[in-house]
Amino acid sequence: MTDNTATPSSASSPYTIAKFGGTSVANFSAMEKCADIILKQKSVRVVVLSASAGITNLLIELASGTELSQREALLSQVRDIEYAIINQLSQPEIISQEINRLLENIEMLSEAASLATSDALTDELVSHGELMSTLLFVELLREKGIQADWFDVRKVMKTNDLFCHAEPDMMQLTELTQSLIQPRLEETVIVTQGFIGQEPKGRTTTLGRGGSDYTAALIGEALGMSRVDIWTDVPGIYSTDPRIVPEAHRIDQIAFDEAAEMATFGAKILHPATLLPAVRSGIPVFVGSSKAPEEGGTLVCAQTENPPVFRAIALRRKQTLLTLHSLKMLHARGFLAEIFTILSRHHISVDVITTSEVSIALTLDTTGTTSASGSLLTNALLTELSALCRVEVEENLALVAIIGNSLSQVNGLGSQIFGALEDYNIRMISHGASTHNLCLLVDGKDADNIVRKLHDTLF
Repeated sequence: MTDNTATPSSASSPYTIAKFGGTSVANFSAMEKCADIILKQKSVRVVVLSASAGITNLLIELASGTELSQREALLSQVRDIEYAIINQLSQPEIISQEINRLLENIEMLSEAASLATSDALTDELVSHGELMSTLLFVELLREKGIQADWFDVRKVMKTNDLFCHAEPDMMQLTELTQSLIQPRLEETVIVTQGFIGQEPKGRTTTLGRGGSDYTAALIGEALGMSRVDIWTDVPGIYSTDPRIVPEAHRIDQIAFDEAAEMATFGAKILHPATLLPAVRSGIPVFVGSSKAPEEGGTLVCAQTENPPVFRAIALRRKQTLLTLHSLKMLHARGFLAEIFTILSRHHISVDVITTSEVSIALTLDTTGTTSASGSLLTNALLTELSALCRVEVEENLALVAIIGNSLSQVNGLGSQIFGALEDYNIRMISHGASTHNLCLLVDGKDADNIVRKLHDTLF
């Protein structure tokens, strides 16, 4: 990232930015609920959308290279989702030609992917989901009498060329957003795409799965917005996933530090990077349900009064454990540096790490990639590591994170947690690096039961 310190010229804008996720724009009736929120909340002047639910997964599958009959079936599904929305517009002919053009692009790109896949091609193909949802939403807003304009986010979201995990250039983003978007805010609602950007050669990039939240926070920061609203399918942030633990309770207000830990360790409500721009600029983030806005939600802010010891339990699936063994580590200098240099060269970010005299164990998160392979462990990386040490790979693991406050100062924490989990194998433990979390790496098949047991014990 070229510059993370660029700040907007004004941090006191009366406007807010609203992001609507895939389930919020899944179909025509869902989109109508989003439009109603914008009608009622006059402060919303920028809207960031994800692709309609299901579209991104279909496009990723097309980008992975498919044979003709499968490709036609996937294309048909994409077309059906889009046309189910178009056909309910009052004047579908206004937008159908543009959507047809994008559908033709998808067909052409998926045919190219069947011959040869690449991350660059994947990003170009996948971006069409957001392009289509935003075009349709602008038309729906106009039918409801809202002055709305479509805006291609790639004009401002300049990134590096790390496809599938691109990093924005904050300096360019701030300058371009203030010159191209800010002057129009008084007269119109700007509707733009989350998740996508553009690298220096003009090729489309993506910020990784869930990057629409990040887009909203970055633009909100660049424009000095008063609040970032994240509208999803649940009314706020919960003590854990209510689908796993129905008794989970909503957290009405949560501090940036706690929410950042939750997001980092798998809470689906927020993209892990979303809070970085908000924390940087002190912009509160509201999380609510577009399906039931009247139910309220969770406000993420700088700090809260009387924070509890245990705040939440987060779960992140699809974790890979990489264990590296070498006698060269014994009393040697520079071995760890060499390992991390290799990982950095392959753009691998390490989550949790433990070491012994002759081995290193570290976890890699594979949930955020949109690459065609779906894996971070390339043959080239494993070959390089194998030249230095013996490499073991374990997959299908899950990371359970207990989120709280001043956990390192809690007496009896270990007995409380591990006593509750005596029937389960804990593959790895990380505690002490942060006072806000304690992480457990467990077998993926045990993850739900462990979350239930911990929630019952701690809450």
